[in-house]
Amino acid sequence: MIHQYKNNGYNIVLDVNSGSVHVVDDIVYDIIEAIVEKGLENSDKEDIKSALSGDSKLNCTEEDFVEVIEEICELRENEMLFTEDVYEKSIDAFKSRPTVVKALCLHIAHDCNLKCKYCFAEEGEYHGRRALMSFEVGKKALDFLVANSGSRTNLEVDFFGGEPLMNWDVVKELVKYGRSIEEANNKKFRFTLTTNGVLLNDEILEFANKEMSNIVLSIDGRKEVNDMMRPMAGGQGSYDIILPKFKKVAESRNQTNYYVRGTFTHFNKDFSADVCHLADQGFKQISVEPVVAPKEADYALKEEDIPELLAEYDKLAADLLKRHKAGEGVNFFHFMIDLKGGPCVYKRLSGCGSGTEYLAVTPWGDFYPCHQFVGQEEFLMGNVDEGITRTDIRDEFKTCNVYSKEKCRKCFAKFYCSGGCAANSYNFHGNIHDAYDIGCELQRKRVECAIMIKAALAEENTED
Repeated sequence: MIHQYKNNGYNIVLDVNSGSVHVVDDIVYDIIEAIVEKGLENSDKEDIKSALSGDSKLNCTEEDFVEVIEEICELRENEMLFTEDVYEKSIDAFKSRPTVVKALCLHIAHDCNLKCKYCFAEEGEYHGRRALMSFEVGKKALDFLVANSGSRTNLEVDFFGGEPLMNWDVVKELVKYGRSIEEANNKKFRFTLTTNGVLLNDEILEFANKEMSNIVLSIDGRKEVNDMMRPMAGGQGSYDIILPKFKKVAESRNQTNYYVRGTFTHFNKDFSADVCHLADQGFKQISVEPVVAPKEADYALKEEDIPELLAEYDKLAADLLKRHKAGEGVNFFHFMIDLKGGPCVYKRLSGCGSGTEYLAVTPWGDFYPCHQFVGQEEFLMGNVDEGITRTDIRDEFKTCNVYSKEKCRKCFAKFYCSGGCAANSYNFHGNIHDAYDIGCELQRKRVECAIMIKAALAEENTED
């Protein structure tokens, strides 16, 4: 599978199955396009020359024509162009792999001190009652993770909510307990914290900097955008409260191992301005992501918004590239892409591992495939006392991969997004083997922008 596109002055050819990226001139771009259009990917070079000779769309000399086809065929022989999909052959082994749990999302608090308008957790309630996780429940969850992690050493635990700082004493106790069982079990916990920052103080920050591998700080960007969608319970904005705290977090962690995480909606389709605002405030690790909401919500993204949003990603990519060249680069989460190594094959096929490798735990100890399924009783998988009792749910999620989704099979971005979010698929189509269409459109554009930035930086390094 080949994907060709033009972005910011670059002609880019992506060989999907090998991951090879080629930045080419107009002649090469047009000849590859003609080869694909005529179905000549597997033809020998003489047949390709014969089939394309005299093509009026190929504006080049005979010498260039022959040379380019020779180069294309050489790339094919070196498995860098028109390569075979070798991943699908591994799918049976992938589906039958042993289940090893490597990450938990601990819902330490089903309560919140903000009233964010787009909150899928219903201000922390998750379709149910408000509650705080006890130490006993959290301890059992960590014990479950250790017992079900097989030979894996590194384990992930995210303190999530609602707002986890509303149950901070239990967070500290659980971190202490986790550390106490690491050595005896040959495990290493990587704790993370997701917070809106309202309750953040120096004591919490000191502990977090010692124990938390990553901190996610929720802010939507510009003051007017943030305060419209993320107000306090009394209606006042949260921006002025959290911004100075977040700056302190970023500096105290040397601008690494954190990120500010925002959401854009139908009301701020010019979201690149929010990313740039956060960059101008000094943040180096930034994520601003599209809202996923019911169609009837006034803030939901709509199909007619897509062209404007795609153009906004192009605008953002150009701006971030300009900042990088000026020595003021930032990492934008959705433009971070590894073209040399990247995730393992299993990760490329299945993504986050929800329902199998990754589980969410409610304050009362119930297991769900991930935080976005919490409260949907049809996805209740078990609890910390009995373990996984609905193995059928787990087994269904084990089969979820880019080849179980027809939309993914034909998509050039499938090995970068790994099939997208199972919860979004279920919420919009009623099953986990579909895909959220608006999200797919935006994901494809993000991949294109990310590769363009890599191409531009590679060119700059070559010139240097």
